[in-house]
Amino acid sequence: MSDKKNKADAKEQDGDKNNCSISHNRKARFDYEILETIEAGLVLKGTEVRSLRDGLGTIQGAFARERDGNLSLESFEIPPWRYAHVHDQHEPLRSKRLLLKREQVNRLLKSVAAKGLALVALKVYFKDGKVKVELGLGRGKKASDKRQVIKEREEKRFLGRATKRYR
Repeated sequence: MSDKKNKADAKEQDGDKNNCSISHNRKARFDYEILETIEAGLVLKGTEVRSLRDGLGTIQGAFARERDGNLSLESFEIPPWRYAHVHDQHEPLRSKRLLLKREQVNRLLKSVAAKGLALVALKVYFKDGKVKVELGLGRGKKASDKRQVIKEREEKRFLGRATKRYR
C-alpha cells in the first residue's frame, strides 16, 4: 500500500516539475497598484530555456514595451548556460518577444498610452513545459501609498503577535 502511495507522490512531483515557478518580482506589487494580470508566452533560444531550467534568471525590474508592433520583455536577465559552446550563447539582456493575440496587444497598448499605466513582469514560470510570464498592468504608487502599505503590514503583524501570546 505504501509503495503505491510513494509512486503516486513521485508522479505528482514530476507533474509539478513542468509547472514550477522560476522567478518572482516581489517589488512590483509594492511599487505598482496592479489592476489586471495577463499570461503571455516568451520567444526564447534553447540556451535560455536550459538556463531557466537550472533556476537562473532574474525578473527584477523587467517590463514590457512596444517594439515593431509587438510587445517585448525588456530587462529580463537570463545568464548564459554554462555547458553551451561559446558561439551558441545568447546575450543575457536581449529583449524577448511576448506571444499574445493581436487583440490583447492592441488593448494593452491603448491602455498604456491613454491612462499612463505600465506593463510590469510579475512572475516567470513553466507551464506544461513552456516558459510563461505573468504581466501586470499597473499604476505607479506614490510614496504616501507605500508608507500606508507598510503601516498596515506592521499593524497586522503586531496584532498577530498579540493574539498568539494570549492563546
